[in-house]
Amino acid sequence: GPGGGPGPLLGGCAAPPPGAAPPSRRGPADPAPPGRRYRKEPSIPLRSTPPALYNNLSVLRLPGGPPPALSAVHGPSLSLLSAPPDGLGFSQRQLQPKEGGMAVSTSLLTQAAWCVLPARVLLPPPSQRGIQMYESDGSIMVYWHALDVAEHSPARAVFARGIAAAGERPPCVGTSSGLVLVFDIPPKGTNVTLSDVLPPHRDAITDIAAELGQAPAGAGDLVTPPDAGTLCVWSTGEEFAPPSKIPAFGCPPPSVKLWNGIVAAGYGPPQIRLYEAATGLPRAEPPPHARWIYALDVAPQTPPLRPCRPAAPGPQPTHPPPPSLPSQLLSGAEDSPPHVWQLSRNPDTGEVVTPPVPAQIEHRHAECVTDTQVCGAPPPDPEGNSFAVTGYDLTPPFRYSRV
Repeated sequence: GPGGGPGPLLGGCAAPPPGAAPPSRRGPADPAPPGRRYRKEPSIPLRSTPPALYNNLSVLRLPGGPPPALSAVHGPSLSLLSAPPDGLGFSQRQLQPKEGGMAVSTSLLTQAAWCVLPARVLLPPPSQRGIQMYESDGSIMVYWHALDVAEHSPARAVFARGIAAAGERPPCVGTSSGLVLVFDIPPKGTNVTLSDVLPPHRDAITDIAAELGQAPAGAGDLVTPPDAGTLCVWSTGEEFAPPSKIPAFGCPPPSVKLWNGIVAAGYGPPQIRLYEAATGLPRAEPPPHARWIYALDVAPQTPPLRPCRPAAPGPQPTHPPPPSLPSQLLSGAEDSPPHVWQLSRNPDTGEVVTPPVPAQIEHRHAECVTDTQVCGAPPPDPEGNSFAVTGYDLTPPFRYSRV
């Protein structure tokens, strides 16, 4: 089915990777103890509990815009959580998508994600029957695209899954038949059209990722992984160039992200792997989670986290800023604790590095979320000053902010 993966695993927190601080068991809204990088903020209850879907917590974050909004799938409905401009309090909306002439949809949604376009923001939740597109707050349905269920065998699951749009690139949505649908969106109105269908993959699409930073020359700016595990990297522009392919790792990657020409892929064995989008060469493989990877997300402009050790007395040395800010990669899995990794490139060679160890990403933080299968861990802001966590059957998403 569209959820995929093994069932939920409940239990305590697994041990963090070597060198990571032991997880904390503080209560909500407690001040962070000395040496901690994040503190837990008051929880935000949702009206429904999320199922175990990959990346089942999405954040709408606009630079210089209103406070971020959150969305999570629950069966055939979508929970939307937003904050007013003053940042005080939260408002909730339960969106029950419609399909064609049906009053209420009975098919399950597979993902919640916003598409930020140059002139507008849309919310297009895919489902077992097709793709519905709404205005960003869910107030108005803009477009409905039905999947051709009749063409498939009753024994085969039919669904849409994987959404990506960034900058000038049009929204792309993956399907269970291996097609990637590309839509043309007008600056306003409902005249949405299906403008292109990318050559089919042999297997269902598991996720889609668009470039979150600046792609190097020849790197490609869209990744579409099918169930077979091969990562297809496309170059977009006037037309979609034929994809380059990164060989399969041995199992499907349910979560992928693309940052500055680096593909981050989360697998089930479990593994997180980083590849060069231009060449397909593996660049780093951080210490794995203990269980199936369910969530990956990126804060593309992350100032380096300060050391855990308290500063020595007296004047502190100053360091010149790096040529480009590093990225913060967040990962969540069945083993409960979400992890924060810091990723950067060597300004001289362009290789993925985290001093002092080249070709590695550095583990920065592990947060204990007990008795929960984490299925979403997005950063609400591009600087990575905070992150949110949701899990299977967990009503309130947890929020953590940097101290």
